[in-house]
Amino acid sequence: MANPIKSLIESRVSINYYDTSQQLTDSDIEELISQATRAPSAYNFQNWKFIAVRSPEAKERLKGVCYGQQKVVEAPVTFIICGILEAYKQLPQALKPSVDAGFLDQSVAEGWIDAAKQTHTDNPELQRDEAIRSASLAAMTLMFAAQGMGLATGSMSGFDPRGVAREFQLSAVEVPVIMVTVGYPTSGNWPQKPRRPISEVIQYA
Repeated sequence: MANPIKSLIESRVSINYYDTSQQLTDSDIEELISQATRAPSAYNFQNWKFIAVRSPEAKERLKGVCYGQQKVVEAPVTFIICGILEAYKQLPQALKPSVDAGFLDQSVAEGWIDAAKQTHTDNPELQRDEAIRSASLAAMTLMFAAQGMGLATGSMSGFDPRGVAREFQLSAVEVPVIMVTVGYPTSGNWPQKPRRPISEVIQYA
């Protein structure tokens, strides 16, 4: 029996060149975000934010803080994926739908909220670690969602974080972690590059 997830993983490639004649609709973008937000996060923080950069003016501003990378202009959309610091402050709101749905007991939710306050308050290192973890998991989920929709993606870490924060008016608790370009590929892209042997990257304990 075919394994569709395995096929998605093995067929995914990192794209640098996009077909500029094909765009993404609002519905496409919202579906990608809907799937991306199904990624896991500690305590179900959901401590992420997505900025869909698609207007010509915004693309040029983004290019300026991405060291001139042309793909942010040619891709229909580039997502700036941010992690949120001080996520414990929004946890009651994040957990409320699960409590209201009846599968998360209120006492359990209160225990999580208390634990998050104790471990995250006045702990900027842990807050940043969680922000980066959550945003990264959301980014990878978005990339696989795009692959499943017949789209192509490229992840980007080559940008000036302070410049991104300035150009897109990020707040002090919004950390730009990674960018993902999304669209339809054109010619000139590489196939998936070979990976290191399993024997080099695994350790049994």
